Amino acid sequence: MSERLQPGDTAPAFTLPDADGNDVSLADHKGRKVIVYFYPAALTPGCTKQACDFTDNLDVLAAAGYDVIGVSPDKPEKLAKFREQESLKVTLVGDPAKETLAAYGAFGEKKLYGKTVTGVIRSTVVVDEEGKVEHAFYNVKATGHVAKIIRDLGV
Repeated sequence: MSERLQPGDTAPAFTLPDADGNDVSLADHKGRKVIVYFYPAALTPGCTKQACDFTDNLDVLAAAGYDVIGVSPDKPEKLAKFREQESLKVTLVGDPAKETLAAYGAFGEKKLYGKTVTGVIRSTVVVDEEGKVEHAFYNVKATGHVAKIIRDLGV
């Protein structure tokens, strides 16, 4: 099981392909706060709800100085289909090797329908302007999570 991040930790650097195959790095966002959220799979009901919630609140978050990046183990082609099908505006990146997911503590053992399985742990990490973890939320629910983050961040 990967270690969970704590506030004050340095957020692990990453460079991953987006839905168009272009590299997106955490370093590209230095000087802005970044909400990095980890979800199991594009084009699934819970992940669609969460991505749509982030898209619906993107302007509010951006106005408060936050960029949003969604990370899943999906390949860019699937992310592109997800973005088009759901009209998503949030930046989606793929981590098929699951290295970034593991570095953020968002991949490991979890309970699914009473069974212990290994997979993506739905998580959200808020990174400050200096690249430090401001908040780390693990085992979050897909529904209502964005509203909770907005409340927690005082946006």
